[in-house]
Amino acid sequence: MLARAAAMALPAMLAAAPAFAEDAKIDTGDTAWMLTSTAIVLMMTVPGLALFYAGMVRKKNVLATMMQSFAITALVAVLWMVAGYSLAFGEGNAYIGDVSRLLMGGMAENWDKPFTLGSGDAAVATTIPESVFAMFQMTFAIITAALITGAVADRMKFSALMIFVALWTLLVYSPVAHWVWHPNGWIFALGALDFAGGTVVHINAGVAGLVAAIVLGKRVGYGTDNMSPYNLTFAVIGASLLWVGWFGFNAGSAVGAGARAGMAMLVTQIAAAGAVLAWLIAEWATKGKPSVLGAISGAVAGLVAITPAAGFVLPGSALVIGIVAGLAGFWGATALKHWCGYDDSLDAFGVHGICGITGALLTGLFAYGPLSASASTPEGYGASLSQFLIQIYAVAAVFVFTAVATYILLKIVDAIVGLRVSEEEEREGLDVTLHGERIG
Repeated sequence: MLARAAAMALPAMLAAAPAFAEDAKIDTGDTAWMLTSTAIVLMMTVPGLALFYAGMVRKKNVLATMMQSFAITALVAVLWMVAGYSLAFGEGNAYIGDVSRLLMGGMAENWDKPFTLGSGDAAVATTIPESVFAMFQMTFAIITAALITGAVADRMKFSALMIFVALWTLLVYSPVAHWVWHPNGWIFALGALDFAGGTVVHINAGVAGLVAAIVLGKRVGYGTDNMSPYNLTFAVIGASLLWVGWFGFNAGSAVGAGARAGMAMLVTQIAAAGAVLAWLIAEWATKGKPSVLGAISGAVAGLVAITPAAGFVLPGSALVIGIVAGLAGFWGATALKHWCGYDDSLDAFGVHGICGITGALLTGLFAYGPLSASASTPEGYGASLSQFLIQIYAVAAVFVFTAVATYILLKIVDAIVGLRVSEEEEREGLDVTLHGERIG
């Protein structure tokens, strides 16, 4: 097992490349691809997620919803520079990084050389500078925190959200990223496969959103008032930007412009398309009409599910993952939410949580050995019962940790500033009551 762990890649795909020599050079092609990927992953949050979420809330909360994504982008960027990156990707131990990269310090000596993560036999070498790697990972931290806002839309105080996101990024996201993607991390050592963030991003954010939705309680008028989306045009544009940006998310996670990136891009498109069709068919069969909201939700479901698998599966498996994700997401956003009675406003858990779990587990079933092969593991990590069980264990561990930690942080924030706006403020709308602005 330890031999497999040493061969894992970052994020689970740079399979045990040897540490670079002193005279090693940065690969400009790989660096150019990673710069491009970083930019389009950032585009996924602003403007992508901002428009996607804003288009699904009521008119009185559109600006406040956009503001959440925009402000979180700035907040998490600063936090990542100050401490988040160091806690996630510093050497540390099996559970947390260290303080070697506080304020992005320690980069001066090797700023123009390829970056190696970890040390010794478990070191993972890249062909890009650390600045690009740190920035790429920053965009992941940003969108993970922003995804949570979909579960608490229409009712959470802006001040409470900012404090919660700051604490959550440092105390939940960074540790989980270290567990899964750093060679010293304990989930990394298990041999769990997570190519681009099934556990780190989607399960993490989805579970946090579920807990937050339960702790805050239902929106005023939930079940009686008209909660229809204000502007699905915004949501379609946002979903389209997410779809395009996801190629940076998944193909960029190859950390190079090679065959693995190409396969990751192909299977990402296939899974997203399959999930759209599966969601629409399920909706058509149960509700009589295929909806625009269903189509864009299906796309996100497929993109979420293929994320942990993108660097490890072939096109046929990607189509199966997409179809299963479309059905699972539809169930999570409709039946599951209704049965359990929670108000996950924009289905952060129903889509990201459920489909993140779906994708992480199916990765264990469909991983194709040669795609994850390396000098240390010539046969790769092909699908097996043992791999599936490892995936279950990793999913369960992140689920429980995130749920408990999120609950504790929410209670702390509630004690400091209170979590929720008043009923009167909620009825009037967060645009006016929190920001003093409104759409004309």
